[in-house]
Amino acid sequence: MTQAPPLRLGVLDIGSNSAHLRVADLWPGHPPAGVRSVKTAVRLAEATDRHGVIHRPAVGRLIGAVRESVASAAALGVDELIPFATSALRDSANRDDVVREVRAATGVGLGFLTGEQEARLTFLAARRWCGWSAGPMLLADIGGGSMELAAGSGREPDIALSLPLGAGRLTRHHLPRPPVPKNVRRALAAHVRSVLREATLEIAQLPPPVTAVATSKTFIQLARLCGAPMAKAGPYRERFLPRRELRRWLPRLARLSEEERTALPGIKASRARQILAGAIVADAVMDVLGLDRLAVCPWALREGLFLHRLDALAEGRSPDELPEHSPVVLRDVHLRAVP
Repeated sequence: MTQAPPLRLGVLDIGSNSAHLRVADLWPGHPPAGVRSVKTAVRLAEATDRHGVIHRPAVGRLIGAVRESVASAAALGVDELIPFATSALRDSANRDDVVREVRAATGVGLGFLTGEQEARLTFLAARRWCGWSAGPMLLADIGGGSMELAAGSGREPDIALSLPLGAGRLTRHHLPRPPVPKNVRRALAAHVRSVLREATLEIAQLPPPVTAVATSKTFIQLARLCGAPMAKAGPYRERFLPRRELRRWLPRLARLSEEERTALPGIKASRARQILAGAIVADAVMDVLGLDRLAVCPWALREGLFLHRLDALAEGRSPDELPEHSPVVLRDVHLRAVP
């Protein structure tokens, strides 16, 4: 019997720093097979003022990035495109105006996932990567605008949270240009711990996780800084972020300039300023939840979207026909934005 051709799915993720198009082929019974990854800088976070308004230059960059991504998706023969924006645009004061302008200029309607949906999708991806042998699992994901936490022993989490503890957001609102004084660093750490203690009361009531997992570029770079294998070692090499080693880096990261931080293992120039805030959040999560280390998972939100669509494909249903408590509803996202 001839095997049906795969569904070629594109996921366009508009984040704080970049618009990231990931394309994968989906066959039921197989993991998503990556085809291409295209990333374009948009720098929404740095163009957002204290009132939450995204300024004009960033809107122009966003329109250009969406155009480039749609053209790349069309050239690659994408069957379906899921374009969505995370907290940098979702939480902005002029979100609706920006979305209308992007649609008028590109024909693409950007959708939004709630923070809880992001947490559930990312947990789905981590569960599939780690497998059932991971047991009860805790997930932490630090983005630019928000931080997601999820915990549970099943395919979907029992608890999924989104907190305003993104590395970019905290940097803009709490940290000066480096070097950062000790009292400022400690004040931010106290604020983060306070938010986490209040928000994670339910998680603290669950059985202790057998596996504590971290996803996102922030955790990947912090793990590399603390001695994890380089990216070229491949995705199947185990990588961990140990709290003890991370705590040694906190005062040093605070003292270093942005340029000096980029000379450290794993730290990219685009995240050099916000890596201290990311490290403070990562340390606080492990402290508040009683963890010695976090295992770094290479699959995250975009892979969660691929898996969600793959599950619908395998079950012969539309991705909009979702059971109760399913991870994400895509009704407001234009799934066929590619002409």
